Amino acid sequence: MLAYLIRRLFYALPILIGVNVITFALFFVVTTPDDMARMHLGAKRVTAEAIEKWKAERGYDKPLFWRTEAAGADKVTDTIFYGKSVRMFALDFGRADDGRDIAREIKARMAPSLAVAVPVFVLGLFAAISFALLLVYFRATYLDFAGVVLCVAMMSISGLFYIIGGQWLVSKIWHLAPISGYAEGLSAAKFVILPVIISLVAGIGSSARWYRTIFLEEYTRDYVRTARAKGLPERLVLFRHVLRNALIPILTGAVVLIPTLFMGSLLIEAFFGIPGLGSYTIDAINAQDFAVVRAMVFIGSALYIVGLLLTDISYTLVDPRIRLS
Repeated sequence: MLAYLIRRLFYALPILIGVNVITFALFFVVTTPDDMARMHLGAKRVTAEAIEKWKAERGYDKPLFWRTEAAGADKVTDTIFYGKSVRMFALDFGRADDGRDIAREIKARMAPSLAVAVPVFVLGLFAAISFALLLVYFRATYLDFAGVVLCVAMMSISGLFYIIGGQWLVSKIWHLAPISGYAEGLSAAKFVILPVIISLVAGIGSSARWYRTIFLEEYTRDYVRTARAKGLPERLVLFRHVLRNALIPILTGAVVLIPTLFMGSLLIEAFFGIPGLGSYTIDAINAQDFAVVRAMVFIGSALYIVGLLLTDISYTLVDPRIRLS
């Protein structure tokens, strides 16, 4: 197991380096530091002195990859690539263009994102699987047909409709929850309950339909026919055999959601005024704060790789036939 983990980490490192290099190229080769300075200064006629001052304050006045006039290791370390890209591997994200420490902001905003994302992840997974199992149990009936139609209808509606409609109905008409905002501690519950419910409703249609497809595919396997031939009730066949053997694709789909647990939901946090990592990213994009955007892209890539590693490990727990060596 340890050898497998080390081998997978070595496989993941080139991927993370590649994402980091591509992100750097997109931000500093396609868009030069001079272009960034002009976008931030915002004036129609920006002087060369103002551009140089802006770049010097943020460390963008250095060469991209190689500093010829420097001595020793400074030829590599005293560059934009090392300062803005390589140091991310040590979780040193530097400062945003407004001067605030990015790592400190990420640490402060992680709790609000988790307060919304964790309940949505756990409750959404449970609700979608339960609904899909119900449809499969009553497959080829009017209940199954109505459930599939409902899932397709929910999938066809934009997420913005659920957000705006939920705010209008629950907050403005019924006055059951605040329309936006956030508070620390236990007081945060009244602010996150509406975003959690809306996220569950918006996502259950596509998730339940996907899980239903997985369970129906398992129903065609030989072990299901064998279990029925032995006289097992349909309920035991569904929950003891089909659900257990469908855990691998379920885990594969769930790993995609792991980065959102930490990164937050962009739309939900922006519309509900939750100071999480999702709204932090949106604010950075609107303010053209490329330092923050680069940091969030790097963190998202790292979390996705960690999620894939955890998924491979969890495979051995749900399927004894898989052995990691």
